[in-house]
This record gives sequence, structure tokens and C-alpha cells, in this order.
Amino acid sequence: MSKIERALTDANVVAFPSAAAEAVADENVASIIEVLQDQLKLAREGKLRSVAVVSVSQDGGAIGTQWSCAHGDVASLIGKLTVLSHDMMAARN
Repeated sequence: MSKIERALTDANVVAFPSAAAEAVADENVASIIEVLQDQLKLAREGKLRSVAVVSVSQDGGAIGTQWSCAHGDVASLIGKLTVLSHDMMAARN
């Protein structure tokens, strides 16, 4: 056993598989990734002041809200996220 293998064993570290698993192309997942990439690009370019996100679990049972914003934007973003969350919940019925 090599020093690296022994160190990994002693540290209780689980190695990742050597290759990523194949993912099935999915239009919904692709859409989410595209939106996030667009926002990341804008953030890297310094063109964003605030971001708000509403996340809905696969089964629709959980909705979360997250935000990162300038101090003065927090109340407005929370209000908009609340309205959007309620609209999304109503739309799933």
C-alpha cells in the first residue's frame, strides 16, 4: 500500500469514481443550468447588485428562497420572492 493510499485509509476519505457518470440530457435541467450560468456571467462582470432565487424540489413539496443583495435591496427582494413563491405554489395545483 502506497503512502497516499494509507493516508486516505487512515483519514477515512472516500475516493471519487475515476469518471463522471453519464447524465441523461433533460430540457428542464438544461434550462436551470443556463439561467444560473447567465447570472454567474453577469456577477463576474460586476453587472449585478442583487440576486434572488426560488428553488422548488423535484416533487414540488419544498420551496426555498435565497438571496444575496445590497443592503437597501433586502426588503424588496424578500417581498418579490414571497409573491413568486406563492404564485409557484398556486400554479402546481
